[in-house]
Amino acid sequence: MRFFSDNAAAACPEVMAAIAEANRLDTAYDGDSYSKRLNAAFSELFGKEVEALWVATGTAANSLALAALCPPHGSIVCHRDAHIQNDECGAPEFYTHGAKLVLAEGEGAKLTPEAVEAALATIRNDVHQVQPHALSLTNATEYGLVYNPDEVAALGRLAKERGLGFHMDGARFANAVARAGCSPTDLTWKAGVDALSFGFVKNGGMSAEVLIFFDPELAKATYYRRKRAGHLLSKGRYLAAQILAMLKDDVWLRNARAANDAAARLAVAAGPERLVLPVEANEVFIKVTADEAQRLREQGFDFYDWGPGEARLVTSWDTDAAHVEALAAAIRTL
Repeated sequence: MRFFSDNAAAACPEVMAAIAEANRLDTAYDGDSYSKRLNAAFSELFGKEVEALWVATGTAANSLALAALCPPHGSIVCHRDAHIQNDECGAPEFYTHGAKLVLAEGEGAKLTPEAVEAALATIRNDVHQVQPHALSLTNATEYGLVYNPDEVAALGRLAKERGLGFHMDGARFANAVARAGCSPTDLTWKAGVDALSFGFVKNGGMSAEVLIFFDPELAKATYYRRKRAGHLLSKGRYLAAQILAMLKDDVWLRNARAANDAAARLAVAAGPERLVLPVEANEVFIKVTADEAQRLREQGFDFYDWGPGEARLVTSWDTDAAHVEALAAAIRTL
């Protein structure tokens, strides 16, 4: 009974069927009949003209987005616990050819305008220091908290006032939209976001993520950067087919709601005395002693230890309801 990571979940049936359907002769790279439909499909979803580029990993999506927003001599403000800081092996710095990450604080890996202003205040306006060019936030955050439209818009206004490009790492964007109960437009371009890394792999995809530019001009150089970075797959139709299948009939939202609901059931079982933070998406952080964690593992539950006295439980679109109920019961008996 595995609660390690939604990265390990199965690909959903719609994705598998789409891959099989795409398994025929077509044009190579991104000239195929599936890839050519992405811009229109995402423009319809977001209610404005966008450029949508498939890539194989979230790391590539984030790093290509930041390369479009920040020059090598610039800096990117992000949270101290952001994925681009802690879990991408320096890829943002590599793709931008040397841009610096400036780290801000905030509970639950969540940024506020005040925290961003405090980070910006540490940078002198002179040639001896890298000047800020971009702001990056993660929705949902690495600790499973969700920014609502007003919170994103407040950061978007600050970014615009400071002349910063605004990037959203949406590895769990679907979970954030499902939680917020709003249109994806309200969490992105209407709130000032310039580029979105739209995650599909964690949400039932197999090997496809999407980089969305709400200003199509930003995409022009990115097509070349994607090729140069080794992410222009020769059979890109398999990625595009997955993505289109998940957009159809809002499969992406259905899957996210299922994962969120499973996490909510675990949160109820844990109760406020065990929860490290509120559960707003599909990650549950609980307080457990080493002995308690061992007792859970002896009952067949797998999960990550997350710092001293804490554990992380992650649910997926296909998490077995019986496994969720079994874990909930086990948590109650600790």
